[in-house]
Amino acid sequence: MLRKYSKVLSVICAAAVVMTTAVPVQASAFPSVGASPALEATPLKDQESTLATITTTATTATTATTAITTTTTTATPVVMSVGSVSTDKFTSIHSDAVQEAEADVAIEEPVLVEETPEETTVSMNDIDMEYANLVIAKVNDYVNVRSDASEEAEIVGKLYDKSVGTYLSEKDGWYEIASGNCRGYVKAEYVVTGTDAIALAKEVGKRIATVTTTTLFVREMPSTESSVIGMVPIEDELTVTEEGVDEGWIKVSIEEGDGYVSTEFVTLTTEFVKAESKAEEEARLAAEEAAREKANAAAAKSAGGKSSKSASVSGGSGTGSAVASYALQFVGNPYVYGGSSLTNGTDCSGFVMSVYAHFGVGLPHSSGAQRGCGYDVGGLGNAQPGDIVCYSGHVGIYIGGGQIVHASTAATGIKVSNAGYRQVLSVRRIF
Repeated sequence: MLRKYSKVLSVICAAAVVMTTAVPVQASAFPSVGASPALEATPLKDQESTLATITTTATTATTATTAITTTTTTATPVVMSVGSVSTDKFTSIHSDAVQEAEADVAIEEPVLVEETPEETTVSMNDIDMEYANLVIAKVNDYVNVRSDASEEAEIVGKLYDKSVGTYLSEKDGWYEIASGNCRGYVKAEYVVTGTDAIALAKEVGKRIATVTTTTLFVREMPSTESSVIGMVPIEDELTVTEEGVDEGWIKVSIEEGDGYVSTEFVTLTTEFVKAESKAEEEARLAAEEAAREKANAAAAKSAGGKSSKSASVSGGSGTGSAVASYALQFVGNPYVYGGSSLTNGTDCSGFVMSVYAHFGVGLPHSSGAQRGCGYDVGGLGNAQPGDIVCYSGHVGIYIGGGQIVHASTAATGIKVSNAGYRQVLSVRRIF
């Protein structure tokens, strides 16, 4: 900083020396001094004195400037003519010196380091995080799961369309996955991953609320002050139809309609269809064949019992048809929550349990638990009389012709309905 203003002072002094050889000064060139006739006749010696005064003033101004912390100096232009030397030249010399000095100072100033902006992180909610590592089949039927990343490798299972696996690794255009009891490789071109898998998972996955309290009240609105539209027993599984509607509440589907339950009394999970291993497929096919043989053998001695006047069993044969026919004779009897009496009152799972008990089969008194009994037949299109049709928090018995018999609600009791009146979660076959 001192070097800067030393240069300025040197230039000013040099200018003062040049000006001492100039012709007399015109008073009109100094507006601040005013026009003075005496000044026009001032001897050269007195002019030198005047210039010395100017130089001293400039020096004083320069010294004062050192107290200023900014590097920018603003000067008021002075226009005067001293003989053949123009003060424009003086001002130019002064300006050049200041700029040079400022340039020197600028080099000595510390370099400011620009801070790197923080990276923007795209946050994912808990559900997205749950789906982030999924691999989902997107094919017409199924994609083979192989023991290694090669079309020549052994087939160890099948990942059906919209079935889901967990990503483990990648190798030569193949994904290693784990799905159900199956682990192996699927060709990458037949599945989706990443953000595509997250989006698809929300479509193909079923959000399930499993009841964790003895009796769960389902309410008309998301409030404990709202009226109760239905009750659900412990361990029953309900399909979630909406989340985030109100803090601490979710919307679920039950036989009486859609309603709200507190998340405090349920466990939330997502269900996906998983791959079927080769051993599981072989076991399923063998069970289906055995069931057909058993049904054919029982057809000759089936004693179905009295049937309802409003509906009858259609299609199928053997024990399954006998189950359906037996169940129909209780149409019109009352619905009682928690009950299992086919005559005095029963709920949906109690109805199925009691009907099957007549044929020597023990089933749990829970719609959620019954969804795990027997084996899955692959949807309503494959249903046969006697199969258990599973819904969110509800079950019924398929009687053929696209219909079920079930203990519906307290208002309707045991009745016959179209099997597709609600979303079917699973169809289970016992015989």
